[in-house]
Amino acid sequence: MLFNSYEFLFALLPLTLVGYFLVFPKPWRHAWLTLCSFVFYGWWDYRYCGLLLLAITIDYFAGGRIAAANDPAKKKRWLLVSICSDMGMLGFFKYFDLGARTINAAMSLLGAEHPVIPLLHLVLPVGISFYTFQSMSYSIDIYRGNARPARNFIDFACYVSLFPQLVAGPIVRYHELDNQLRQRTHTWAKAGAGITLFVLGLAKKVLLADGVAPIADWGFAQATIGFAGAWSSLLAYTCQIYFDFSGYSDMAVGLGLMLGFQFPQNFNSPYQSLSITEFWRRWHISLSSWLRDYLYVTLGGNRKGPIRTYINLFLTMLLGGLWHGANWTFVIWGAYHGVLLALERMNHKRGLGWWLPRPLQMSFTFMLVMVGWLLFRAPSLEVFSRLAKGMSGLNGWGATYSFVDAGALQWGILLFSLILVFAARNTWEIRWQPSRRLALGLTFLFLVCVAVLLVNTSSPFLYFQF
Repeated sequence: MLFNSYEFLFALLPLTLVGYFLVFPKPWRHAWLTLCSFVFYGWWDYRYCGLLLLAITIDYFAGGRIAAANDPAKKKRWLLVSICSDMGMLGFFKYFDLGARTINAAMSLLGAEHPVIPLLHLVLPVGISFYTFQSMSYSIDIYRGNARPARNFIDFACYVSLFPQLVAGPIVRYHELDNQLRQRTHTWAKAGAGITLFVLGLAKKVLLADGVAPIADWGFAQATIGFAGAWSSLLAYTCQIYFDFSGYSDMAVGLGLMLGFQFPQNFNSPYQSLSITEFWRRWHISLSSWLRDYLYVTLGGNRKGPIRTYINLFLTMLLGGLWHGANWTFVIWGAYHGVLLALERMNHKRGLGWWLPRPLQMSFTFMLVMVGWLLFRAPSLEVFSRLAKGMSGLNGWGATYSFVDAGALQWGILLFSLILVFAARNTWEIRWQPSRRLALGLTFLFLVCVAVLLVNTSSPFLYFQF
C-alpha cells in the first residue's frame, strides 16, 4: 500500500488511528499497530507477510538467546544465526538472479553453450532491504550491549513491522525506540507536528517529485540524446529522487509522531553540501549511520592506518551500492562514491573543490552527485553510456523535453524545486506552531494533492522496492 493512495489516506490510516486511540486500551495498542502494519504490507502481496514474520521471529528469538547467554561463544553463535538468516533472505531474493547471470556470462565466455544456473526471476519483496537491516540491528546491539531485549514478542513485531517506516525507512534501530515502546506520550503538539510533516511530505511526492518525473523519464527513454536533453533530464531526476525519498521520510516521521513515536531525521538539505563527505552526513542519514556503525567500524574504520581507512571507506560504499539493487550500475555507483570519499579523506575531509568560493564548492559537489545519479537511475550500463555520451556533447546540442501540453508546467516545477533545494530550509527546521493560518494552509495543500491524485493516479515511491 502507498502513502499517496486513496486506500491509505481514507481507509487504513483513519481506521488505524481510530482503533489506536478510541477502541483498544494501552496493552493492546501494539498488537493493533502490528495487525494494521501487516495489512499495509500485505496489500501489495499477502504471501510475503510470512517472510516478514519469519525475520521477526528469528531475530526476536536470537536476541533473547544472546541476552541470556553467559558464554561469549554462545552469544556469537546466536548472533550469526540472526545475521545469516537476515542476509540469507535478502541475498536470495535480491541477488540470486544477478549472481546467476554473472556466472552464466562468465561460463559463456569460456565456451558453455547453455546457462549453468537457471534464472528464477524472483520478485523482490517490498521493503526487504529495510526491514532486514532494522531487524538485524536488534541482535547486533544486544550482542554489543547497546540494547536490552524487547519486553515481549508483540513489542518487537510492532517495532519491525511498524508501517510508517516499514518499506522505505528511515532505518530505526531498536535502542532508539526501546523506551518509546515501553512508554511514550501522546500530545496535540506531537500530533500537529506529525500532520504538518505528513502533508508536506505528501506535497513533495505528489506535486514536486511526480511533477518533474516526465522530464527525467523522457531523457532516459531516448535512443540518442543531445547535451541539453541529457543534462536537463538528469537534473530533473536529481530533484525527483530527493523530493520522492525525503517526502516519504517526512511522511513516515509524521505518521510516527501521530502515534507518539519520534523517528530520527533522514535528510538534512543534502544538496547544500560542500563535499561528498558532508553529503553522506545529510542524505539518507539512517542508512549512512547504519553502514558506518555496523560495516565500516567492523571492517576497522580508521583505526588501522590511512591506507586501510581508504579501503574501508571504499568497501563500505561498494557494499552500500550493492544494497541498493541487484545491478552492476548500483555497484559502480557505490564504488564511485567510495573513491570520492577516500580522496576527500586524503584531503583532510575537505571537498575536492575546497579552494573554490562557497557557492562554487556547493555547485561542484552537486555536479559530482548528479553524475552519480546517472549511474543510479540507468537500468543498464548501455543506457548509462548513452546518457553519458549525450552529456559530454558528442551528440550535439539536441532537443530537450517539449514545452507543449504540460511541459511548461513541469519546467516551472523543476525550477521551483531547484530553488527549494538550494535556498529553502528543510522540513525539520520548520517549527510547528498551532494557528488557524497553518491549519487552513495544510488543509488547502492536502486538498491540492488529493485533486492531483485524481488526475494522476498514485505512483510508487522510488525506494518502494529496494
